[in-house]
Amino acid sequence: MRRVWLIGLCVIGVCCLFLTNCRRQTSLREDTGDTLRFSYAENLVVVKYPQYTVVELKDPWKKGRTLHRYILTEDETKVPHVEGSIVIVPLSRSVVFNTAHASLLEMLGADWQIKGVCDLKYMNLPNIQKRAKMAKQDATAIIDCGDSMQPDIEQIVDLKADAILLSPFENSGGYGRLEKIGVPIIECADYMETSALGRAEWMKFYGLLYGKEVEADSLFKLVDFAYHVYSDEAKMMKKERSMITEKLTGSTWYVAGGKSTVGQLIADANGQYVWAADEHSGSLALPFETVLEKAGEADVWVFNWSNSAPPTYESLAAEYHGYKQMKAFREHNVWYIDTQKVPYFEEVSFRPDYLLRDYIILLHSEAREKSIGESIRYFTPLR
Repeated sequence: MRRVWLIGLCVIGVCCLFLTNCRRQTSLREDTGDTLRFSYAENLVVVKYPQYTVVELKDPWKKGRTLHRYILTEDETKVPHVEGSIVIVPLSRSVVFNTAHASLLEMLGADWQIKGVCDLKYMNLPNIQKRAKMAKQDATAIIDCGDSMQPDIEQIVDLKADAILLSPFENSGGYGRLEKIGVPIIECADYMETSALGRAEWMKFYGLLYGKEVEADSLFKLVDFAYHVYSDEAKMMKKERSMITEKLTGSTWYVAGGKSTVGQLIADANGQYVWAADEHSGSLALPFETVLEKAGEADVWVFNWSNSAPPTYESLAAEYHGYKQMKAFREHNVWYIDTQKVPYFEEVSFRPDYLLRDYIILLHSEAREKSIGESIRYFTPLR
């Protein structure tokens, strides 16, 4: 792909160029750089130049628009006037808002480059929790920067953060005070990819940020290989079971869309999914009656659980009496993930092969007779 960015408008012989510390403008020719090829990620464009790397995040909500452009460099003085946010790499004092990204950095050996986190109580990562309890003056300590929806700006400023990693949302209205403290905001929109491997491939971008490009490339090759080994094996099995995920939140059941990563995982596990033909990559907000009508006869039902007491069939029925009408409930084929005890949210974004393997075991009795079915990583059967 060839693209030219021509910035700068000459009006009556006067050229006005507005520069800030993080916004620069010039023309770029992609044919002078080395474009990094992605096999699955659809919303990333990376072009490497001798002294810097340009990373463009496509806007997943508005086709044809750019969400953000970053200029990654070790030396800002060697970067021409390129439109985008300057990020000095490798990052060494980052603040991470999401447990999945903190976990990935552990996998890449870059967790020591995390100096602050938000939503600490939701991070099921022993090393992160241990470092958060250290005294602030300890060089290895991690600072608790509060709630991700209302971060402690003063803490982020005090720890001299060199970047903030957070997940953007459609029509969020911006980041308020965070945008005014001069720290680059890395918008981690990986969750908007339409395939599990597409999301996982974003680790290559994060590897560039932390000086772990080789490690990220090696890890993704492993994930890609394992995912296809499991998927290919599942294709050889009889498609015998269907699956429904999640449960009611209040009066709404948020069902995974047919083009979501969950929908794709069920398909790759050679399972049946009622909403497979749906074109949404996010969730569908449905009333229980609609779910019961379309998926009440699903063979397997799985959901996440975060309360202290484990769920039972009795407690589930007490939560909502309509659950008793579902086939998976009647035949006692309901499974849950205790997210307080297993690192589900920490792992599955960048290790979708783990979740795919579990799905195959739940969906195929044949899998239990093979090596693939030695154990289930995340799910526990309801009692």
